[in-house]
Parts: sequence; C-alpha cells; structure tokens
Amino acid sequence: MTDYTAVLIDFGYILASMLFIIGIKMLGRPERARRGNMVSALGMLIAVVVALLECCLSFSLVIGGMVVGALIGVIAARTIKMTSMPQMVAILNGFGGLASLLVGWENYHSSPDGNSFVIFAIVLAVLIGGVAFSGSVVAYGKLAERISGRPIFFKGQKVVNAAIIAAILICGVLFAWSPTATYAYPLLIIIIGLSLFLGVLGVIPIGGADMPVVIALLNSYSGLAASAAGFIILNNVLIVAGALVGASGLILTGIMCKAMNRSLANVLFGGLQTAVSKAGTDQVQGEPSPISPADAYFVLEAARSVVFVPGYGMAVAQAQHAVKEIGDILEENGAEVRYAIHPVAGRMPGHMNVLLAEANVPYEQLAEMDDVNPIMDSVDVCVVIGANDVVNPAAREIESSPIYGMPVINADQAKTVIVLKRSMAAGFAGVDNPLFVKPNTRMLFGDAKASLQQLVSEFKES
Repeated sequence: MTDYTAVLIDFGYILASMLFIIGIKMLGRPERARRGNMVSALGMLIAVVVALLECCLSFSLVIGGMVVGALIGVIAARTIKMTSMPQMVAILNGFGGLASLLVGWENYHSSPDGNSFVIFAIVLAVLIGGVAFSGSVVAYGKLAERISGRPIFFKGQKVVNAAIIAAILICGVLFAWSPTATYAYPLLIIIIGLSLFLGVLGVIPIGGADMPVVIALLNSYSGLAASAAGFIILNNVLIVAGALVGASGLILTGIMCKAMNRSLANVLFGGLQTAVSKAGTDQVQGEPSPISPADAYFVLEAARSVVFVPGYGMAVAQAQHAVKEIGDILEENGAEVRYAIHPVAGRMPGHMNVLLAEANVPYEQLAEMDDVNPIMDSVDVCVVIGANDVVNPAAREIESSPIYGMPVINADQAKTVIVLKRSMAAGFAGVDNPLFVKPNTRMLFGDAKASLQQLVSEFKES
C-alpha cells in the first residue's frame, strides 16, 4: 500500500465519521430525518468501500459485495410491512451483534497471541454481541407474535442470571490471563454460549409493553459490540460508529424509561408485569357508550379543534393515510388539527412518527405529549386511534394501578373523546382502561381504517 493510498483511506474514514455525526444530528428533527438518514447511509457507503480497499481486495469483489448487500436491503425494505417494522429493527440489531461476535471469534483464530488490550476487546465483542443477538431474536419473536408477548418467569430466575454473569466473568478473566493456553479456546466457546443464553434470559421476562425500551437498549448493545470489534481490527471508523450507536441507544433508552416513569432496572426485571399480576383489574367500572360513524361525523363536523392520538392499532389497520385524509377534511372545515405522539406509542421508538410521515402529515402538526397536555381541556374532540396504555387515565387516578405515575396523554380531559378500537380488550401492558367508560367518551368499534373511511364518506356526502 502506497503512502498516497494510506492517506486517502484515512481521509475516507474521517469523512465517513463526520457524515455519521451530521446524519445523527439531522435525525433529531422530523423535517430533516430523511436527509439525515441519507447522509448517514452515504457515510456508511464510504466506510465500507474504504475498509474493503484497505484489505487490498479487488474492485470486482468490492462492487459485487455492494450489489449483493444493496439487493438484499432493497428487497427487505420494499417488502416489509409498516406493522412489521419493529421486529425488523430488532433483528437488524441482532445481526449487528452477531457480526461483532464473529469478528472477535475470527480474530482470535488468526492471532491468538494478541496483546492484552485486543484480548479484552475480543471478550467484550463476543459477550455484548452474543447478548445483543440472542436478545434481539427473542424480541423479534415477541414483536412478531411468534412467541408470547407476555413475560416468562421461572423460579430462581435472578439467581440463574447472576450465576451466568459470574461464570462469564470468571471465564473471561481466565481467557484473558492466558489466551494461548490449551484451555483458552474452550473458554471462549463457553463465553459465547453463556452470552447467547444470557441474552435469551434477559429478554423473556420483559413484557410486550416494554418493547420500545428493549429495542433501544439492544440497539445500544449492538453499537458497543461494534465499537469493541473496531478495537480488535484497529478500524477507526468502526470504533466511532459503534460509539455513536451505543451512546445514542443509551440516551434513547433513558428517554423511553422517563416517558414511562420507570427505571431501567424496573423494565429489565419485569417490574410492570409483576405489578400487573398483583394489582387486579376490578377498578374499572361502567359501560362503554358506542357511537356510529354517522353520529361521529356530526361530532367532528361541529369541532373547532381536534387532536388525533395514534397507537399501535393504527399501524395494524394501516390507517395512517385515512387519518391524514380525515385530518385534511377537518382543516378545510375550519378545525385546528394536531397529532399527539407519546414517546412509547407503538412498539418501537418513533413508530408513530414514521407512520404519519409516510402519510405526509405536516411536521408542524405533530405535537409531543408535554406540549398537548396543557391545552387538552380546550380541545373539542380527541380521536384515539388504536392507542391504549398511553392514554390510560389510571396512570393519574388509580394508585394501585401498575402504570400509576406513568406520564400519559390526557385524552380524557378533552370535551369529547372518540376511541377507535376493535374491542374493549386491554393494551399491551394488560391493564384495563377507564377512559373507555368515561361519560365524555364514545367508542367507535371496528377496524380503524374502515371506520375512518366511513367518516370520510360522511363528510363528502354532506
């Protein structure tokens, strides 16, 4: 490799790192998120090309690998349904962890007599990557409903987890102490196996309502594993990119926990689900008041201010375009329209923002929970579309409720609430919702998309 080529490679890594940072910064605002994603993708393209060139591979191999990877990515992106996006994000996190694990494993094979720092990085990459991979697979299964979304407990679970962690630490110390010993390779295999097992045991006790937090945390794990892999192969851009993903994932995890008014330890050890089993659901009393699309039309036609609160049910019904259409009609009718987004609505961070952006809802109409709650009592109609736990007034009113203290959108304080749901079933947290039987609430039962389309027809016919 010539000096000129070495300088060009270093410059490429620096440029890729800068693009990563700029892209993540742009992702902080909805109106710039798409461009930020493109900027980050360009940075990754540069990083991949430079890394492959640094390995002295031929251009045919570089181009061939890029074509195959791009083809897989395009097919996955074009065929995935929006309702399946959370599990896709989960499995992509898992693949990132698996890649770091394999990098550490392969590097030990190629140079088992590496220095102490590299050996330590191998242990970290294998450990964190294994936990991220197996944990993400379990999260994928829960989100895709391949396995039960309910928490899975067994007797002595915490003791088993503690024993596995202790065994990993002991094996890691012995492995790093003498990586060239005959017992070193079996110890590495044991560490890999235990880390995969720990990832499974770490996610199975977490209920579906906590999946946004889990996805953010596993994303952070995959980034930290990648950063450790960067130290193993001495790749600066991988170190930077992994650190960025790890740090942003941890920050996002903190935001998700704050949005639920719970600690990370409480989420990881299934505190919410434990409380559910103790609390019971007999506090909710009363009968719901159904409403027909025709009657809902009269309520909305007279409204001067309307707030839509989307939830996972909107994603299931693929109703985001119908929501945008009815919102446009209401604006033409003279109403002020907003879309209130709870931080943990849906099953991954930003799930509702992505759906509404797909339907071209104006960014300025998106309102955060803290912005919309102070003015909710002045709102004429609040339309809740498939949301449950994030609008549950039990979080404010019922101290024995397992979600008591969790910040929620105060939909019940609007003058009239119209809830679009298929049934009275509880949400992902398994907690009944008193909002459904409030005197100012009307339940519009049925598929959300079909119900909204009927409302659109009522407006157009009139």
